[in-house]
Amino acid sequence: MNGQEPETARAVLHMEDERATARLAGRLADRAAPGTVIALDGDLGAGKTFFAQAFARALGVREVVNSPTFTIIKEYEDGRLPFYHMDVYRLSQDEADELGLDDYFYGRGVVLVEWARLIPDLLPPARLAIEIEHAGDRAREIRLTGIGQPYADWCRELAASAKEGASGA
Repeated sequence: MNGQEPETARAVLHMEDERATARLAGRLADRAAPGTVIALDGDLGAGKTFFAQAFARALGVREVVNSPTFTIIKEYEDGRLPFYHMDVYRLSQDEADELGLDDYFYGRGVVLVEWARLIPDLLPPARLAIEIEHAGDRAREIRLTGIGQPYADWCRELAASAKEGASGA
């Protein structure tokens, strides 16, 4: 990468309820291409698996998508793109390294990693990092950080549309 840091952009979005979160997941799924990597973090119960389910539905996955906590990786091949849903909560960095995650990260599908902050050294340099936090009963604050392209552009577009929505445009 020429020794340069990848381009980075951020967006902070307030989601009033699950429907708004599902719409955001759908917008991101529409942008997904082979090799898309989403690093998803948040406290227990913040909505990571719900986000993954909404994202998968928007990709056209018809199978039931649930948390791969004990299976680590679930593969769904029936959508617009293959969808690889990972949950690394129960893995050490060394254990995760033995799984050959690069085959997924640089493959033909879309990878969504729950608890990605536990394997920072294994994630590809370009990715979309998403942090979900409780912001009330059903509301969530979603912080997106696009690292590299196209993810930085995605964040700029989302931040701009959120700003337009707040100004009544």
